[in-house]
Amino acid sequence: MSRRDTLVHLFAGGCGGTVGAILTCPLEVVKTRLQSSSITLYISAVQLSTVNGATMTPVATPGPLHCLKMILEKEGPRSLFRGLGPNLVGVAPSRAIYFAAYSTTKERMNSMLEPDSIQVHTVSAGMAGFTAITATNPIWLIKTRLQLDARSRGERRMSALQCVRRVHQKDGLRGFYRGMSASYAGISETVIHFVIYESIKRRILETRAATRMDQENETTREASDFMYMMVAAATSKTCATCIAYPHEVVRTRLREEGTKYRSFLQTVSMVFREEGFKALYRGLTTHLVRQIPNTAIMMATYELVVYLLDR
Repeated sequence: MSRRDTLVHLFAGGCGGTVGAILTCPLEVVKTRLQSSSITLYISAVQLSTVNGATMTPVATPGPLHCLKMILEKEGPRSLFRGLGPNLVGVAPSRAIYFAAYSTTKERMNSMLEPDSIQVHTVSAGMAGFTAITATNPIWLIKTRLQLDARSRGERRMSALQCVRRVHQKDGLRGFYRGMSASYAGISETVIHFVIYESIKRRILETRAATRMDQENETTREASDFMYMMVAAATSKTCATCIAYPHEVVRTRLREEGTKYRSFLQTVSMVFREEGFKALYRGLTTHLVRQIPNTAIMMATYELVVYLLDR
């Protein structure tokens, strides 16, 4: 792969991630709140206990609409864009690093293994995920902390810089890498996603090429081609997310401030023991509603930018 090709994939990946992050930010805030152990989610449905003082006990797990309504009522519409700053700062380099690592690894693996095989896609996606996670985890920790910073209307909100200082003062440099073990576990979702996506993409392109055999310019892509790419990305991401979703909940718990959660396996065990199996899938509906269009937009933007720059 030439230097220009690498830069094209870097730029395309950054564009795709940025567009997707802006359009789906409110859904991510709701998803993060649902995944957390924060008691503020249950304020409208609590019971007061006289044992060991007054405590709040959740009556029922709130749904996405309930959480959305609570955020709008207590914090205002601006809170739905909490963490967007770090998201925009991190999403472009993260996706750029990811797609560049994926494309570079795929190029090398194609020369060593059967080209475009499942093994090539698996190794490429795994290496891309590992590289991006290691490089950008501090940014995502700050984003999560800001999204969980629930404050009423009129209260001064914590800024990204204040959050950085707070994390460093309390936990030092190690604090910025909390939740990374769960992110590494989440590479499995990325691998599953790309294996399915590449398979569907190849079939779509083969089918589309066969239907255009009689056309003079077979290399010209139509607008419908990018719609098919969006469908392929949405389908593959849905399958991958449903299989690997618990790591999302574990990662959010590990990134909470002053949390009792310490490691990946310990968090899985504690959540399962204290809240039941369903808690490991809390926020899944919101995550799918956000992730499917986000992934579809991101992948379609990526394919479009690569196509335009390679013309």
